[in-house]
Amino acid sequence: MDEVFKALADPTRRSLLDELFRHDGQSLSALEERFSMTRFGVMKHLKVLEEAGLVVAKKRGREKLHFLNPVPIRLVHDRWVSKYAEPWAAGLIGLKEELERSMEKVFEIYIRTTPERLWDAITDSEIRSKYQFGNHITSDWTVGSTFEMGNPRAPFPLGEGVNVEVDPPRKLVQTMVALWSDDVKAEGTSRITWEIEPVGDSCCLTVTHDQMREGANPEIYGGWPMILSGLKTWIETGEVLTTPGSLMYGG
Repeated sequence: MDEVFKALADPTRRSLLDELFRHDGQSLSALEERFSMTRFGVMKHLKVLEEAGLVVAKKRGREKLHFLNPVPIRLVHDRWVSKYAEPWAAGLIGLKEELERSMEKVFEIYIRTTPERLWDAITDSEIRSKYQFGNHITSDWTVGSTFEMGNPRAPFPLGEGVNVEVDPPRKLVQTMVALWSDDVKAEGTSRITWEIEPVGDSCCLTVTHDQMREGANPEIYGGWPMILSGLKTWIETGEVLTTPGSLMYGG
């Protein structure tokens, strides 16, 4: 959290986040054109934002694109705002959804655990329900197999898809169709990639949700910051995250 607050303290870095808020997934050259400073200066500020987890860089061919990562903001909210100003939660969730309108979204979080335990938390149905709004996911987790997401409170499946790549405990690639409403069902198939990288006594988990149309319904991907915050809380403390949003959706 100290790195997050330090990064946000600088007005130029806040402006960079605003620029990624306006248009996510920009290259260094594109960002450089919008600021009256040297390329090196922009690189230095981006590095601070990346170290704080507020920006995630992903290679796309010869370019490196920069994506706004709302997970640290969600963690700030979960730790402080929901305790002292619960009525603000709905407004912050709305802001989060505004931040996430594009064809590709990248979310990154560090969790103190092993790759094997993290993989189990992603693929075990009972554990999954602890941090994903009470939803269970069933599959045999083999390449080409299907998966189904459901909830005891729902009389029909909430989502379904195919496991495209299964490489435990490092990488899981899935296609998914959301089914909880006609609006999200109309969005069709998108892709979710889970990538686990060991870092010391922790793991860096990167979730990339892509292959969505521009302006896709935010319900499809808007819950990731809350899901990943809940995953981190469950693994590190054994407790279920009880923010207003998670209570609202998880019942």
